[in-house]
Amino acid sequence: MIKSVNNYPVSQLFDIEASVVYAIPRYQREYTWSKSQWETLFDDVQENDPGYFLGSIICINQTTDSLAVQRLEVVDGQQRLTTLSLLFAALYQSLKRHEKDLDNDQRVELINLKRKLVLKKGDDQIRVIPQIQNNNQNDYRAALSDVGVISQFDAPAYAGNRKIFRAFRYFQSRIEEMVDGQNNRLASIMAFLDKVSHASLVKIEVASHADAYTLFESLNNRGMPLTAIDLIKNKLLARLETNEPVKVDHYFDVWNKLIGYLGDDYSIQERFFRHYYNAFKEPLNVPFRREHDKRKDPLGPVATRSNLIQIFEKLINQDAKSYLHDIRAAGQLYALMLGRSSDEAWVPLEKPLKDLDRIQGAPSHLLMLYLLMRREKLALDVAELRAIAELLVRFFVRRNLTDTPPTRDLTRLFMTIIDKVASLAGDAVVAMIRKELVQVSASDEIFRSKLEGAIYDENAGVTRFILCALAEHSMTKETWVDLWKYEGKIFVWTIEHIFPQGDNIPASWVAMIADGDAKEAKALQETHVHKLGNLTISGFNSALGNKSFIDKRDRTDSKGREVGYKNGLKLNAELAIAEAWSIKQIDTRTTTLVDQAMKLFKMTGELPHA
Repeated sequence: MIKSVNNYPVSQLFDIEASVVYAIPRYQREYTWSKSQWETLFDDVQENDPGYFLGSIICINQTTDSLAVQRLEVVDGQQRLTTLSLLFAALYQSLKRHEKDLDNDQRVELINLKRKLVLKKGDDQIRVIPQIQNNNQNDYRAALSDVGVISQFDAPAYAGNRKIFRAFRYFQSRIEEMVDGQNNRLASIMAFLDKVSHASLVKIEVASHADAYTLFESLNNRGMPLTAIDLIKNKLLARLETNEPVKVDHYFDVWNKLIGYLGDDYSIQERFFRHYYNAFKEPLNVPFRREHDKRKDPLGPVATRSNLIQIFEKLINQDAKSYLHDIRAAGQLYALMLGRSSDEAWVPLEKPLKDLDRIQGAPSHLLMLYLLMRREKLALDVAELRAIAELLVRFFVRRNLTDTPPTRDLTRLFMTIIDKVASLAGDAVVAMIRKELVQVSASDEIFRSKLEGAIYDENAGVTRFILCALAEHSMTKETWVDLWKYEGKIFVWTIEHIFPQGDNIPASWVAMIADGDAKEAKALQETHVHKLGNLTISGFNSALGNKSFIDKRDRTDSKGREVGYKNGLKLNAELAIAEAWSIKQIDTRTTTLVDQAMKLFKMTGELPHA
C-alpha cells in the first residue's frame, strides 16, 4: 500500500535536480490558508532551530516512466506546499532586489531558488501546480510572473483580493519587517532562507487513490498518541507516589478534577498549562534562581509547546504536591473562560467571557487567569473584572480585523501587562490594562478602513461577531434571541449575503443590480458583495441562497413564521421594508453599520449597553 515514507528537508522536496512536480487535483478545494496559518508557519521557522518539523504530505505516485517528469498527485498537504512555494517566491523577490550586492555563492542560491519553483527543463513548468477552479492556478502563475520566475502572465481580475496574492504579499511584508533595521539585510534573508530550506516534512507516497483512502482511515482510527499533558500527569503522579504512596489515589482524583474543569480538548489543556506558567512566571521562577546564574527566568522566559514538558518537569521535581494544588485551583478558575463553571458568583462575567471566546480572544486568558487568581491582592471586584473582559472583547474585535498587534506578540503583551499591574489595585488595574491595550491597538482610522472594506473576505469570524453584536445591542430582555445557538454542529443564525456571492449571479439580481448587464453585475459583485452593508444575520441561510430579493425578504417557514428579512431583528429593519436592493443601498448601509461598530468597539470610555 505505502510505497515510501521519508522525512525530507524542504530543499529536497523542492530538489532543483529532480523532475518532480506536485499537482493538486481539480476536485480538491482551492487555496484556503489565511493569515493565522501564514503567520504560524513563518514564526515556527524563524523561531526554531534548523530542521523544524512542519508536518506531512501524502502523494499518489503512479509514474511508470523513470525518465519522464514525475507527477505526484497531492491528496493531503496542498495548503502547506502552496504556502511554502509562495514563501520561496517572496524570498526570491527579496534577493533579486539585492542582486547587485550578491557574491558568487549567493547568486547560485538565487538561481537555485528559482529552480525550486520551476523545473530546469522549461522555465514555465511550475513545480507546485494548484488546482484550477476559481482562478486558483492562474493567480499562482501571476504571482510567480510578478517576481520573474516564469514568463509574463497577466493576473486575473481581482486576483489581489484572493488568498494566493494575499499570502504572497504577507510574506513580502514579513521579510521586510524581519530585515528592517538590520545592519546586513542580505545576511538576514540568507539565514532565513537556510532555515526554510532545512525545515522538514514527512512525505508519504502511495500507489493509488484506494491506498490513499485506506491510509486516511488507518491514521484516523489509530487512537490518540501520548500527549505532553499525559507526560506531565505521569511525571507528577510518579513523583507523588514516591513521596506519599498511600495518597496517590487521592492525587489522581485531584488531577481528574483538573481535567474535568478543562474538558477533553487537548489543545485547550495544553493552552491552559502554557497560560499558567506565563501568568505566574515570576513566582514560579523564584525557587530556581541562583547567585551564580544571572538568568532572571531559569525555567524559561515563556512557555511554548516545545519547552512545556521541560518546564513542568522541573516544577514537579521541586514541589509536586504544591504544584498540583495550585494548578487545580487555577484550572477551576480557567473553567470560567471555557463556560464550564456553574458558580453563581461569576454570573456577571458569563457574557463578556463568552464573547471573548467567540471573538477568538483566548490569548488573553492568561491575563484573566492571573486577575482571577490574584483578585483579592489586586482588590478587584466582579464589576471591575467584567469591565476588563469587555475591554478585551473590544481589543480583539479590532486586533483580529486589523492584525495589529501581530499574533506572535500577544503572549508577551499580556505577560507585560501582568508585570505592570502586579503592584496596583482596583481602578488602577483597569486603567493600566486599558492604557496598554490602547497603545498597541490599531488606530480608529485603520479600524474604520477595515470595516468599510471587504470585511467578510478579510475575516468571516470577526464579521459574524460584529453583526451579532450590532443585532444584540438593539435587543431587550423581551426580544432577546440567542444568535449563537447551535443545531448539531452549525449555527441556527448565520451570515447572509443579500446580493449573492456565488459565481453564477441569478438573472433577477443581474437585472436589479446592473440593469441586465451581466459583466457589470460581476464587477460590482467583486467590489461590494463582502461589504458590511451587504451582510446580515438570518436563519435558514441555506434556504435563501440565490433567491430574489423579494423572496429573501418575505420567506416564511412551514408554520408561517417570518424567517426572511422580516425576522424581527432590528439589524434587518431596513431590509424588511425595502422593495429592491442596489449598490447605493449597500454603500449607505455600510456607512451606517460602520458608524455603529465604531461606537460599539471603541477602546476608550464605557462599552455601550442596550
